[in-house]
Amino acid sequence: MQTARIVVTSTDYKKLTDFCNEILDVAKKAGVKHSGIIPLKTKKLVVPTRRGASGGGTETYQKFQLRIHKRIIDVKADDKILRRVVRVDVPVDVHMGIELKA
Repeated sequence: MQTARIVVTSTDYKKLTDFCNEILDVAKKAGVKHSGIIPLKTKKLVVPTRRGASGGGTETYQKFQLRIHKRIIDVKADDKILRRVVRVDVPVDVHMGIELKA
């Protein structure tokens, strides 16, 4: 059996955890070995912008953040189980990537 590494990223961590739990449910029902949801560091993209509309006057800034959450799931699976995993509905904000390892 091959090991499939599923990398899931999203800006909304609630949708991300729900989607990861669905993948784990598919793996548990199939009865294959898996390593649970492994969280990676959250990337924080900070964008500073000037607060004044005209750009003149005081130099005060606002900082906006975009947080990108990332999770890894390792599943020892064959083709049938990977097809079941791919059939799981992926929410709009969630991105999934699958890498096969020998």
